[in-house]
Amino acid sequence: MAQEANGFRLEQRHGKARVRLGRVWRRTRDGSHHFVEWNVSISLLSHCLSSYLSDDNSEIVATDTMKNTVYAKAKECVERVSAEEFAIYIGKHFCSFYPQVFTAMVNVTEKPWERVTVDGKPHIHGFKLGSEKHTAKAVVQKSGALKLTSGIEGLALLKTTKSGFEGFVRDKYTVLPETRERMLATEVSASWRYSYESVSTVPREKLYFAEKFLEVKKVVTETFFGQPEVGVYSPSVQRTLYLMGTAVLKRFIDVSWIHLKMPNIHFLPVNLSSKENPPIVKFEDDVYLPTDEPHGSIEATLSRLTSKM
Repeated sequence: MAQEANGFRLEQRHGKARVRLGRVWRRTRDGSHHFVEWNVSISLLSHCLSSYLSDDNSEIVATDTMKNTVYAKAKECVERVSAEEFAIYIGKHFCSFYPQVFTAMVNVTEKPWERVTVDGKPHIHGFKLGSEKHTAKAVVQKSGALKLTSGIEGLALLKTTKSGFEGFVRDKYTVLPETRERMLATEVSASWRYSYESVSTVPREKLYFAEKFLEVKKVVTETFFGQPEVGVYSPSVQRTLYLMGTAVLKRFIDVSWIHLKMPNIHFLPVNLSSKENPPIVKFEDDVYLPTDEPHGSIEATLSRLTSKM
């Protein structure tokens, strides 16, 4: 929110970025441990014009205090919480504890630690690092108004067939051949906004958003691949992206919009030949050169007609 200061318009915020946090919860019932690693960033909108207009810092919440608050609030969470729940919890604290703070923006990125399996059994305290990250962003206002967004970063997906690209614009600069047989690989980044508009309307079920994250990821992944026995044909990354987005909106009524970004990571067919020597090796859809630079970039946002972007 812009404020007037000595004839100028001033927009300001301050916060603490990249607060790294590990949290272990130990269950006394069966001795199992649960672990998360979060990277937390906080940005506060507050009434602290005096710090800009004069040498008065009396309204500033020190960023070091914000860092310490993250650890203290993590300790207060005696039961497991999702990244979304923690972001809301932190945001509520800053808006309620400090009179001058009217909006708190909290971003949480969760590293993909997952429980290992040994001899076919889940290990009670062993974890390995996966691939895609879970993200959460809560914008909490003093009134209790809420904007809550979840997301996935780095979801690497690949299928070795059932993909093509035909009928696109051709001009004097076009050398790409049309095909109905190619590999399709991407690294999906997705974010989706929940429809809950206040802290009081957020579901109270334990780990609700952690479960929802896994469900959304499952829908996105299954739509990309299709049925395990036959797959599904993709005529373009654009079409596949659209089907993934609409599948999420149809499945989850409390998601108001979803944004998907899908770079087209290329696997180029390898053919070894020269003018003097006919093909040394004949390519038969089996040997490829992986490359991600340069790559196509396709992204889109899908929303319900009634949603507020």
